[in-house]
Amino acid sequence: MFYQDKRTTYIILGIMALSLIVKYMTNQGALLSLILTIPGVLIAITFHEFAHAFVADKLGDDTPRMEGRLSLNPFAHLDPVGSFLLLVAGFGWGKPVRVNPRNYTRKMSMEKGEALVSVAGPIMNFILALIFTIIYCALYKFAPISFFTSEIGNVVLLMLSVTISINVGLGVFNLIPLPPLDGSKILIPFLPYNAKSWFIENERIFYIVFVAIWITGIAGTIISPIINGITGFLIKFGSLIFGL
Repeated sequence: MFYQDKRTTYIILGIMALSLIVKYMTNQGALLSLILTIPGVLIAITFHEFAHAFVADKLGDDTPRMEGRLSLNPFAHLDPVGSFLLLVAGFGWGKPVRVNPRNYTRKMSMEKGEALVSVAGPIMNFILALIFTIIYCALYKFAPISFFTSEIGNVVLLMLSVTISINVGLGVFNLIPLPPLDGSKILIPFLPYNAKSWFIENERIFYIVFVAIWITGIAGTIISPIINGITGFLIKFGSLIFGL
């Protein structure tokens, strides 16, 4: 998720979003799929950002609570551009949860506290993906034949499938170890001192690298196989549980 307000980046992403809007508005099938994706996006972003806020609060920082982020209200966590791109591209971000590491418990360093807060979001998404996979497979095991032949049944299964993919996508995307994503905060405590200093001092360069690999589609090319692999593993795991 983004931790800095980068006007240029948002302008570029806004142009990309506009082109995608045109694409979806001229394709009825794609537009229907987009609409069915909305619940998954709301769930993925809301719980992702809530997890950040929850862990920060448990570590002693009341900043998220004071700013109304310790909430499961989707409107407290949605970022317009990030949410739209999560809808159409399968990866994006929510509104950043502001934290103050100086308020964290002194039982651990501020860096480790930040790492815990950062990893909470992706972990929450993977947990949600597992939960919805179990629901998806349970329906295949126990739902009557009429459910699968009905429009409602098809819609429910499609929405569950999309929700699984979006949660995996959001979790994987945010683990990329480049600022401003969660992965960069998770990585820092494990770096040697000199590497850590160099990483922090060159954060702006890494940010530019991140924007470049994302806009050019390199990021999607890299993480799509990972997303597909994890999603496939979850489905196989759920199928094994229910003997499908």
